[in-house]
Amino acid sequence: MDKKFMKEALKLAEIRKGLTHPNPTVGAVIIKDGKIIGKGFHEKAGKPHAEREAIKDALSKGYDITGSIMYVTLEPCCHYGRTPPCTEAIIDNRISKVVIATLDPNPQVAGKGVEILRNHGIKVITGVLEEEARKLNEDFFVFITEKRPFIHLKIAQSIDGKIATKTGSSKWITGEDARKYVHKLRKEATAVMVGTGTVLSDNPQLTVRHIETEKQPKRVIIDRDLKIPINYKVFDKNADTVIFTSKNADKEKIKQLEKKENIKVIQIPLKEGRFDLMDILEELYRLEIVHLFVEGGKDLITQFISEKLFDKISLFIAPKIIGEDGLSAFGKLGVENIKDTLELTIKNIKRFKEDIMLELYH
Repeated sequence: MDKKFMKEALKLAEIRKGLTHPNPTVGAVIIKDGKIIGKGFHEKAGKPHAEREAIKDALSKGYDITGSIMYVTLEPCCHYGRTPPCTEAIIDNRISKVVIATLDPNPQVAGKGVEILRNHGIKVITGVLEEEARKLNEDFFVFITEKRPFIHLKIAQSIDGKIATKTGSSKWITGEDARKYVHKLRKEATAVMVGTGTVLSDNPQLTVRHIETEKQPKRVIIDRDLKIPINYKVFDKNADTVIFTSKNADKEKIKQLEKKENIKVIQIPLKEGRFDLMDILEELYRLEIVHLFVEGGKDLITQFISEKLFDKISLFIAPKIIGEDGLSAFGKLGVENIKDTLELTIKNIKRFKEDIMLELYH
């Protein structure tokens, strides 16, 4: 029964995946006499948490929640932040038992919420469908524990590992269904990152368009020499844009870009002719970018992989053969012996009509 009701709470949390950053996505249900009497999810940062929404839902329907059981996908908070602590609401409403999928990695909580509830005579069970709950908030866990964005690389390639022909032609390697799924992944991210070459060759919008969304991820552009023309789509008003450039970049062009309210220019030093990814990630962490979706190009993807600085890869593979003279998905990694290759774990395989996607973890 615990798993059954926790699955309902996880479904609620899934509804807001990617829309609550920098907060985690959380769902909660309240049970009494074996049936669900209240449901809630955290809508977005600054709004009430899932536990309070579930309590409000049950009370609005006229239920007496004294002695009820709450199922929640993440440990209830016990500190004052943008909203008051959920432990207080649980105690005040005399809920008798709380079943939690996973503890909160935030040091302000991290077991303290469970301790407070137990000290008030509330029975607490933890670890119900914990793996599923941690997967749902995998980005939040990395953001809190490693103090950097969760790094999610996306690659679309032919079956022989090419992302374009020798002339640079790449539209479209994958089919419509796979491309639509990429927009779902964008929606779940806080920011989408690309390098200069990708923008200059494709002039992409980098927005969520093929599915409904109430927010757009930030666009993060790596442009060392500010080569991208100001009239390109990444600088339009459809989403906020953060552009990383060098200390030597054209000051007049920086002024022009910064006249636009939705554009932020960050200058960072070069190290041996290129940016240190950690310098960029530190800036993005300060901007509360929880989930960074890196869409290319080849050099940027290769740099993340060569530095083993990524958490997940979504690899889309089309049943097409381009040949040796095509553009490879990856650059040189300096691997000389097969035992030195970077080994990944396949956690999931999805099919989109003719294409497949491998969900890979480092």
